[in-house]
Amino acid sequence: MNTQTAGIEPIFPQRNIPPVLIAGAGPVGCLAALYLAQHGIPVILFEGKEELPIDLRASTFHPPTLDLLDKVGLTERLIPQGLIVREFQFRERKTGDVARFNMARLNGETRHPYRLQCEQFKMTRTAVEMLAQYPHAEVRYSAGVVGYREDGESVEALIFDGDHEERVRGSFLIGADGASSRIRQASGTKFEGLTYPERFLVVSTNFPFEHHFDNLSWVNYVSDPDEWCVMLKTPSLWRIQVPTPIDANPKDLLSDAFIESRLQRLHAKESPYQIAHRTLYKVHQRVAETYRVGRRVLLAGDSAHVNNPLGGMGMNGGVQDAYNLCEKIVDIVHGRANMDQALDLYDLQRRTVCVDFIQNRTKENKAMMETKDASLQAARQRKFMEIVGDPEREKQYLMESSMIKSWRTSYAIAA
Repeated sequence: MNTQTAGIEPIFPQRNIPPVLIAGAGPVGCLAALYLAQHGIPVILFEGKEELPIDLRASTFHPPTLDLLDKVGLTERLIPQGLIVREFQFRERKTGDVARFNMARLNGETRHPYRLQCEQFKMTRTAVEMLAQYPHAEVRYSAGVVGYREDGESVEALIFDGDHEERVRGSFLIGADGASSRIRQASGTKFEGLTYPERFLVVSTNFPFEHHFDNLSWVNYVSDPDEWCVMLKTPSLWRIQVPTPIDANPKDLLSDAFIESRLQRLHAKESPYQIAHRTLYKVHQRVAETYRVGRRVLLAGDSAHVNNPLGGMGMNGGVQDAYNLCEKIVDIVHGRANMDQALDLYDLQRRTVCVDFIQNRTKENKAMMETKDASLQAARQRKFMEIVGDPEREKQYLMESSMIKSWRTSYAIAA
């Protein structure tokens, strides 16, 4: 594997400008750092924890995201660490009806007509390993960005390492520091939306469900008036996602007894399930009122928007934010774009697509999965069966669900 990424011209680092400062070494921050470093721009990536987080929540990489990651050399490194998914299905649990969507319909629209199931920590680790080859890129751990100030010509980030504070000057500050973003909070930017009353429980097990369910895909949305679930395969484990009772004690929801009862409802067996990990989390639908929170301070990823995980659009949307933003920063640094116009356009393009598509689509996904009306579920399943029976309708559905359409739409938005 070549160390120099194909398609990237080596550019001498812009040492006459302060570095771009990035808060948060998740997928969004790591991609931003790698993209900028590959384009010769000094960058410092700050992570508040002592090492890269091992976060298992996001694991789906959609086709346009794989296309973007391919441009920085990440996709070819992630594919061997993941599981290629060429179809996914909507399954009606009571009747056994299955609507299977074939992602080969996307041939010609993307270089990667499939999903890649690969835990997000594999992407961040790989990106940081690649960053090591760029002397103008630095990764700092135990260094959380807790605030900032601007003077119009630069931005100064306030860094806290647990013992003392430090100020670091940069040309831009990217807040990729998650849903509880200190940068967003410091800016006073509203984070409008809602938090759902129920939590989602995700458990991982090595039990081979594919040997016990007929025609199971690697990604399955299973509807049931009593209890819906998502069954998703990663390279070594099955991940099962279920809703939980609103008033239940979180400690009880994470207990062996509760998890066992949930999995036994999915598939009854004599021996207990072996659980590799369990996560309980709140689910939000929120969007920052602006992604440009200062003249040189931008939000991307979960710091800018959060949504429920049904459809796998959160991390993908964040990675797409980072790519769009960093393209514009590179153009600004190299004198190819006006700073204010370019950064305002980033906000317009990415926020519009988030509000009009990602938020609406994920809300619809949740409402569709959780309905307890058997007639509505049956109608939904009939609709999916009709779609997969029509190649053109199936392709159009896949263009939307894979986020190809929303990615293209974002670039069609002009100031």
